[in-house]
Amino acid sequence: MRDLLLRLLLNTLALWIVTQLYGGIYFASGSGLGDYLLAGLIFGLANALLKPVLLLFTLPINVLTLGLFTFVINAVILLIVAGLTPLNVRGFGEALIGAILLSIISFGLNLLIGPSNRHRAR
Repeated sequence: MRDLLLRLLLNTLALWIVTQLYGGIYFASGSGLGDYLLAGLIFGLANALLKPVLLLFTLPINVLTLGLFTFVINAVILLIVAGLTPLNVRGFGEALIGAILLSIISFGLNLLIGPSNRHRAR
């Protein structure tokens, strides 16, 4: 449970950082912490449930592009999250840039906190 909450907070923090750094992805004015947490939760669920299915269906093109098509999948997931939450994305190109930034920031945040409890040696 603690791991799940930590991942929710990391997703939320990564979304907040991206919205502060990049103008193509933003929250409507007046959005508060609850909106960020909701977007982080939906983003985490979409990554856990939708992303594997989308990656499976696009496996041939992903292999041909040496994995770069994964950024397109991440952009689609970001657009889906924007459709379900107060998050706004200006277009697909902005979603693609935002997905790349989000991947980099999430990677950095995951490096900072270290491996989860499930992956630690016992």
